[in-house]
Amino acid sequence: MPKIPPTEAAVRAALADFQDPETGRSIVQLEQVHALQLEGSRVRVTLGLTTWSAPLWDQTRDELLQHLRARLPGADVEVELDVHHRRPEKLGEIGLTAKTVLAVGSGKGGVGKSSIAAYLALGLQRAGCQVGLMDADLYGPSIPHLFGCHEQPQMVGDKILPVMADDLRMLSMGLLVPEGEAVIWRGPMLHNALLQFLRDTAWGDLDYLIIDMPPGTGDVAISLSQLLPLSGAVVVCTPQDVALLDAVKAVSMFRKVNIDVLGMVENMSYFVCPNCDARHDIFGSGGARRRAEQLSVPFLGELPIRTQLRADADAGRVAASLDDPVAGPAVAAMCRNLVANLSARHRTHPKLPTLPILG
Repeated sequence: MPKIPPTEAAVRAALADFQDPETGRSIVQLEQVHALQLEGSRVRVTLGLTTWSAPLWDQTRDELLQHLRARLPGADVEVELDVHHRRPEKLGEIGLTAKTVLAVGSGKGGVGKSSIAAYLALGLQRAGCQVGLMDADLYGPSIPHLFGCHEQPQMVGDKILPVMADDLRMLSMGLLVPEGEAVIWRGPMLHNALLQFLRDTAWGDLDYLIIDMPPGTGDVAISLSQLLPLSGAVVVCTPQDVALLDAVKAVSMFRKVNIDVLGMVENMSYFVCPNCDARHDIFGSGGARRRAEQLSVPFLGELPIRTQLRADADAGRVAASLDDPVAGPAVAAMCRNLVANLSARHRTHPKLPTLPILG
């Protein structure tokens, strides 16, 4: 029997049932179907996706293909991707509009938390997202060193202008105090500094603001929970039992201040021999994954121990680590898993339009 070409009404009805990965709402409702062509049994769709969902673009295209083929049996379906820009909102002179604000924390120091925050920011940026990186580790800021950035932020009117580091908008106390000078502040001063970093900084429109937290549990998490609506937190740990115990404390701390824990990352998870490519689990294996499951926290992935990663960090070239043949794919997978988990939440509870976080 000859194929019966799908009608435009049937195609549009099928498209209306497909959800945008960022908001969880219909792609038709959000005008994300940029073009639709029907020629007999051939259906060509141009789908506009926001930069927020950039790590999921290929996955989303494949999902739409499967969705349309199931709804339109016999149709020859093609899906092309385009960038979808939301209508700009009249926000006035604002300091920060971010679709997703993520805190990266740990229960103790020395687990590579700042490196993971940098990898997340760089991985999302490289995928195509608009990303800012804020170093909230006011007592021991290390983000500037990782990026080899020592440029002092400038003022534009009454706003602080973040510096650009490897295409990221970045701000750190390490850029505002002389190198080697200690920051000796009590809680209220710390709270005011965070407020200035958020309210008085011209971050602009971001898909993601990544906040590198100080290690441990304390004032910064409480201050951030009071200052702005965090989308959630990522907890970093290493495989050893003692580090996992501290990671549990970090999860508990975030939950006590009503911050969702969106995932756990195991850093320094394994070593790959540069001579034979054999994997060695120096500190054990699978501990963070098991603990994440026990805590009902998504597991985002494992990052390896690599001599080159250490050398890149020491030399202020942390972005070069994403080109490492072992670490690069691990970072990309970590970012995809994070965004996929956020997208799954949005599909269950569709997200409202982004509003200014602080003005």
